[in-house]
Amino acid sequence: MTREKGHAGKGAMELVNEVQRFQFTRLARGAEAEDGADVVAGLTSAPKTLPCRYFYDAAGSDLFAQICETPEYYPTRTERSILTRHAGEIAALTGPCEIVELGSGTASKTRLLLDAYADGAKEVHFVPIDVSESVLRESSRDLVSRYAALSIRGYSGTYEQALAALHPAPAPARMFVFLGSTIGNFRNSERVAFVARIRDAMEDGDTFLLGIDRRKDGAIIEAAYNDSQGLTARFNLNMLSHLNRRFHGDLVVDNFTHRAVYEPRRHQIEMRLESRVAQTARLADLNLSVSFARGESIRTEISKKFDPEELAGEFTALGLGQVALWSDARQWFSLVLFRLGAR
Repeated sequence: MTREKGHAGKGAMELVNEVQRFQFTRLARGAEAEDGADVVAGLTSAPKTLPCRYFYDAAGSDLFAQICETPEYYPTRTERSILTRHAGEIAALTGPCEIVELGSGTASKTRLLLDAYADGAKEVHFVPIDVSESVLRESSRDLVSRYAALSIRGYSGTYEQALAALHPAPAPARMFVFLGSTIGNFRNSERVAFVARIRDAMEDGDTFLLGIDRRKDGAIIEAAYNDSQGLTARFNLNMLSHLNRRFHGDLVVDNFTHRAVYEPRRHQIEMRLESRVAQTARLADLNLSVSFARGESIRTEISKKFDPEELAGEFTALGLGQVALWSDARQWFSLVLFRLGAR
């Protein structure tokens, strides 16, 4: 399959063909009205928490993109380097398949997989799943313009909604893809339940490609979440601005400070927003008033770091056998391929 050279000079038939190769299903209708229940639950719990999805307004997404380019933040570039070296092996192991990516975003790393699957293929099928409809549409339009044999069926909604709504695969098998070590953002019980939902959407022979951040010296991990430019601090604090705008709040951003601490017993980094002063804030749209003691924290994210052997045992118990594992030279990050029914 050849790569197309952008939009200039395209005829009407080419543009119509691109539209036909992108189908879109919105599953999150009404989700905006449901927003906020998780905020209320988190801010009234002890200790206080906030869901990490509230990081990602436009400003948060831009800050995260900048974080990925910092020298301290190794996960993105390390995972990309592994994909660059081994995408061809992944494609050879799975054979022709429909690629289903959870949390596809801009699909920037997935393009490395698409290059490998497109090599000599007459058609390639991609199913991106993302809560952001605008990002999903923009990235899908770009992909169909670049890959002449690519067809896309995108789903805008939660993972649970999309997994339940998947159409029958047009390819012999499916490969589910979950990159970025986002699996580390789940608590243990949540992770098991999430993987079980993916397994339930699979058929024998389907595969699951997973990116995992591995256990390493805590100082390396803490540095990745406390970059010298202060971008991660701004990213964390921006969540408060997002909540203020979304729910008509009066949280004073300057009254909080960013903390990111590695907890070695749990093998996870915890991002927090620590209150500098005793204070009370209100989110009017949620009819919620919240008091903070000086030094009290809101946990905004966990990112668990994994031992691949332990994780493989967990997946085996769910019926997913490990097929292959690829790592960088320092053993900081790995891509793991599992197959349903493999022993």
